[in-house]
Amino acid sequence: MRERLRRWDPRVWNATPEEVAADYPCDRHMAVPFRSFVRAVDVAAPVPLVYRWLCQLKVAPYSYDLVDNLGRRSPRTLTPGAEELALGQKFLIFEVVEFVPDGHLTGVIAQRHRRSYGEVAVTYRVTPAAGGTRLVGRLDVGATTVFEQARRAALAVGDALMGRKQLLTIKALAERSARAE
Repeated sequence: MRERLRRWDPRVWNATPEEVAADYPCDRHMAVPFRSFVRAVDVAAPVPLVYRWLCQLKVAPYSYDLVDNLGRRSPRTLTPGAEELALGQKFLIFEVVEFVPDGHLTGVIAQRHRRSYGEVAVTYRVTPAAGGTRLVGRLDVGATTVFEQARRAALAVGDALMGRKQLLTIKALAERSARAE
């Protein structure tokens, strides 16, 4: 058990070394030094369907709803119109700053959340993969002071749990939708 804990890295879950080292759109929206947290999952569904489920992040967090959504369950069906993205639109604690349909959704922390979380940017990227889609979530968290570095370390652990759950939930819902088509 001790060896397993020593090897656990809250910054990376299920991502390849290439995915960890890659440049993401969120990187160019960080004005301060940052560290990246990368989560990834294979989804047995086509890219457009997985991307459509990513657009649902405008509606709900798709993580641990008791913690992230005040106990309300994230919708298990697609919300009409959620796929209509626009710059400045809210999703989760972010605002959309870039998106490419069937490619990526990128946001920066909304102004009202900066005091709690600091400088943060995120990209959710979908790419074709054998058997469907590769879904990668990358969170860039900035820190320039000792306090911000401590906050970033705590955020890494929280995101390791919540981000993993979010990607697994989107995976399950997209795969269910693909089977129903």
